[in-house]
Amino acid sequence: MTIVEIGLPKRLVEFTVDGETVRVPEGATILDACSAVGKEIPTLCYGDTLKPANACRVCMVEVEGSRTLVPSCSRKAEPGMVVHTDSERTRTSRKVVLELLGSATDLSTTPGVAEWMAETGADPERFGPPAPPSDDRDDALPGEHEPVDGLTAATVRQPVKVDNALYVRDYGKCILCYKCVDACGDQWQNSFAISVAGRGFGARISTEFSTPLPDSACVYCGNCVEVCPTGALSFKAEHDKREDGSWDEAAQTQTTTVCTFCGVGCNLTLHVQDNEIVKVTSPHDSSVTHGNLCIKGRFGWQHVQNT
Repeated sequence: MTIVEIGLPKRLVEFTVDGETVRVPEGATILDACSAVGKEIPTLCYGDTLKPANACRVCMVEVEGSRTLVPSCSRKAEPGMVVHTDSERTRTSRKVVLELLGSATDLSTTPGVAEWMAETGADPERFGPPAPPSDDRDDALPGEHEPVDGLTAATVRQPVKVDNALYVRDYGKCILCYKCVDACGDQWQNSFAISVAGRGFGARISTEFSTPLPDSACVYCGNCVEVCPTGALSFKAEHDKREDGSWDEAAQTQTTTVCTFCGVGCNLTLHVQDNEIVKVTSPHDSSVTHGNLCIKGRFGWQHVQNT
């Protein structure tokens, strides 16, 4: 006889979202509840395989009785709570956050942002023109750049870093959501190859001592690429196709299969365009991978196309 252990049943919490009564298991967040009833709340730093970082502030909602807006991705639902996801306060907050992010960061490859800006009427240009590119020194730190047209060094974009054949780092698109740091650190990979360096406007994602990626502790699992919400980290194949204008997600097919490199049984989702694998992801709901892979699963597919 097989005994299957199940978790203890959780008490249901009842509260109100935009006038609708919602019941969710105890411990669920406001964002969980909204997703369950089909209410879409914009998120950037939230990752379904990571602990909430509360960094982007795009998912803020209004809770009656709370002095400030609260992050829906981490605020636990409480009995009797009254939540407003589309009040004047939340719309204004979301608009300003998107404008500030858009004025300082290239969000052109961030899914959903264009629609969110249109819905909120966000206009990043009112905070000034986009930051100009920096010089060609990959190792230049924010404090080492010369001011450009009166701008401080911190507002100057870093150059695109292409120092390996697997993935590209374009920190001009980075919003400092820390998801890549968490995926590389103690939440998943435990490589600790990257971290946040600097403070304030000089904060940036960096390897230890700003060494090139091949000389760092990176094991090229690509789990940081998996969780990046803006395209600051991308497959080399994707970067090259975006550069030459041939990247077309609408024309891509996705097929989930099992990795053949070892016996673990990781699920791979192959993204194919024009009969060519352009990138590999992994289902986040997989009980084996939870969206994570090793270097072989993530990048070891070139042999399929070299036959």
